[in-house]
Amino acid sequence: MARVISIINLKGGVGKTFTAANMAHILNGYGKSVLMVDNDKQGNLSKLFGAYQDETECETSKLLRGCYMDVNSLRYSLMGYPCMDIIPANMSLLQATNDLTREESEDQIERFKALAEAFPLEEGKSYDFIIIDNPPDLGLNVINALAVSDDVIVPTKIDAWALEGLDVIIEQVGQMQQLNSRLQFRGVLPTMWQNSDANVSGLEWLQEKGYKVFDSKIWYGAKAAESTFFCKPIVEYAPRSWTAIRYRKFVAEYMAEIEAEKAADLQEGKGVQ
Repeated sequence: MARVISIINLKGGVGKTFTAANMAHILNGYGKSVLMVDNDKQGNLSKLFGAYQDETECETSKLLRGCYMDVNSLRYSLMGYPCMDIIPANMSLLQATNDLTREESEDQIERFKALAEAFPLEEGKSYDFIIIDNPPDLGLNVINALAVSDDVIVPTKIDAWALEGLDVIIEQVGQMQQLNSRLQFRGVLPTMWQNSDANVSGLEWLQEKGYKVFDSKIWYGAKAAESTFFCKPIVEYAPRSWTAIRYRKFVAEYMAEIEAEKAADLQEGKGVQ
């Protein structure tokens, strides 16, 4: 079964889409099959991978409405990226989210459960990872994402405004755990990092508050901005840049954590036996 990761922050401009794209690319480089879900009406993840269309209802909107025969018909296979696909978004997602808010159906927060039935074209099994790029809010489309997620990762620029919404996200994750026991706050990923007094102080504040913070910190250089114009993840566009190096370290850190937890669970299971 796929491991589902929600990338979220209530502040825009902190590197959510950038993180989703590069994490997907790196995991794909590990030989993992990855499905990206663009859950943001701006569709920046879709634009980055050339899957954006602005004149038709987007596939994430159809997923949210339940208007499809087979969830696999919603995904786009990406040229040049074996076993890396995307369910794209555009502004029609806003209307779908608003319409869902007015519904009173029992499955109002279960629309993304169909993602469990998605699988790569080359495989007869589920994806290894599903990465959901969420908008800077907690609308019903985001609640649906959290309802199926295993991990929540919060890319965060270290400034007062970006840090303000963390309590709200943590609280929402806690509430959603009552419906989705797998869901956990995996950690804060510092982005646009600089070795400045302000950044160091902000990091200390996060640690004092007891927030889990990834050891990896993402530097944001000129190559990162360039990569978006060329519509490529930074790890592909400038693999030797500091930003790319830091993203690879972050994904390695994340994977090591996941594997350690799996080993611990397996050991615990053996103990029961």
